[in-house]
Amino acid sequence: MGNWKQQLQEQLRLAKQASRKMALLTREDKDKALTALGEQLLTDEKVILEANERDLAKAEADGQPASYLDRLRLTTGRVLDLVESLKQLVALEDPVGQSMSRWTLSNGLVMEQIRVPLGVIGMVYEARPNVTIDAAAIALKTGNAIVLRGSHSAVNSNLALVKSMRDALTATGLSPEAVQYLPFAEHESVDMLCTANGLVDVIIPRGGAGLISRVLKTSSVPVLETGVGNCHIFVEKTADYAMAEAIVLNAKTSRPAVCNAAETLLLHREWPASCQLELLQRLIEAGVEVRACDVTRKLHPSLSASLLQATEEDWDTEYSTLIIAVRTVDTLEDALEHISLHSTGHSEAIVTEDQAAAQRFLTTVDATTVYHNASTRFTDGGEFGFGAEIGISTQKLHARGPMGLPALTSYKYVVRGTGQIR
Repeated sequence: MGNWKQQLQEQLRLAKQASRKMALLTREDKDKALTALGEQLLTDEKVILEANERDLAKAEADGQPASYLDRLRLTTGRVLDLVESLKQLVALEDPVGQSMSRWTLSNGLVMEQIRVPLGVIGMVYEARPNVTIDAAAIALKTGNAIVLRGSHSAVNSNLALVKSMRDALTATGLSPEAVQYLPFAEHESVDMLCTANGLVDVIIPRGGAGLISRVLKTSSVPVLETGVGNCHIFVEKTADYAMAEAIVLNAKTSRPAVCNAAETLLLHREWPASCQLELLQRLIEAGVEVRACDVTRKLHPSLSASLLQATEEDWDTEYSTLIIAVRTVDTLEDALEHISLHSTGHSEAIVTEDQAAAQRFLTTVDATTVYHNASTRFTDGGEFGFGAEIGISTQKLHARGPMGLPALTSYKYVVRGTGQIR
């Protein structure tokens, strides 16, 4: 076993050891550490941004696209956003120890279901260094230890952030070993983390389809799956134009690299042609590459030079950049069928003034979050009032949608008796 493998095993052991101490912390202990972390980030801002510049320089030299650089980049504003998210997290109730239910059996036994930490969380993620703080902070608030394995392209940024986190834990008398970062470039380090049964209690992958698929195929540790976001917006025939334009442009262009950005636009054939034309023009003016179906291109010959031909592959692609697939559908049912076939179950929206159509959409579409007359960009733990999120789960077991504090807990039954036997 190479030295790096021995080091990894030791880090996992230390995390497991620290998790037992973390489970005993009071809310006051945890909130004090989170507050100290916010202050530490401000103190270390220059060092963090310098480390991030090194990562960005290498990524640019490697020819990474603008969308990737955006995910990788830290700025003063983004550091301040992290500090603000920590303040919001401090203000939230601590779920650990909460009584979920309580009842008394006929034999007098008092039963209580109580929230407890998961233990050690293994976090595998790509590019975004902000996830380093978000994930570790939520783990701390819920009494968990965390082992972070970010992409090697962000290693300098992540190590600087983890140092701030560990310094804050030390300064407040908590174990810095509760936050571990695996700096190893070897892909095998991901496999070792995902098969560390007995040391790691759950794996959370956060990134592209390739990463998530690798973790799901490799892991023998239970996986809390976060999914990719092939999100749709259906503009129904009664949609208000100004509302539709604002929603579509926000969902596609406000931050195209994130998982809640819209990737496919479905247009009802009976929505006025002038509205369709203007919306497509606005997307093109905003710098969006539009890949349209045959029907859409024939309906708008004046845009033929600007509308690229969509392929079947486009309907299943999470672009994460300024590209959108556009399809014209004849009915609401056609839109629902398209979404059913191509959705990743993340976030789906309808823009309509028809309440019956809206209700049909909201009831039928199987996704973590469905919207009526609102942008898909709201699928986010902070926007939902959860504080910093650890990811968005597209599975249906344990947790679904933005995963805030309760999603990082399990529960146990506490039974109090007076000598009962069976």
